[in-house]
Amino acid sequence: MASTTTSLTLRSLSSPSLLNANTTPPAKQTPMALPGRRQLISLVTATTVVKALEMPSKAADIGLFGLRKKLKKVEEEAEELVKEGFEAADKGIVAAEKGIVAAEKGIEAAEKGLVNAEKGIEAAEEKIESTVSFGGLAQAGAVAGAELVGVLVAGAVVNGILGPEAQKS
Repeated sequence: MASTTTSLTLRSLSSPSLLNANTTPPAKQTPMALPGRRQLISLVTATTVVKALEMPSKAADIGLFGLRKKLKKVEEEAEELVKEGFEAADKGIVAAEKGIVAAEKGIEAAEKGLVNAEKGIEAAEEKIESTVSFGGLAQAGAVAGAELVGVLVAGAVVNGILGPEAQKS
């Protein structure tokens, strides 16, 4: 019943006699096409989607859906920790570089000490050679004396081993 009254009111309002109070003949009007069911469904769906996109989301305020806020906080804390980690790593690298420089200086000092020690050893060897150096004749005499001592010691050892047994026979 309601649909028949609305269609009647639309027809009665669109009649030319009500629209034009003048006596001029009405101009040819194009008929208005009302949308069909399929067009209305797509129109209603489209307006719902547009309205849903316009409305701000309140899901963050709901306890279960508040995970997004918590996740953002955790991400920010993680970013801060990563930044602190990089800063600490940079400080560690700087400290390591300083340690390496100090170690290099220590190695250089040790190398200088070794060079000085080698020079000292060479100087001591030269002094020993000059003190101990004999002439050719003196050296030959020392060798002959050492051989004589070796023969005497060897004879004593042999006599000590063979000792009384060798003398009794």
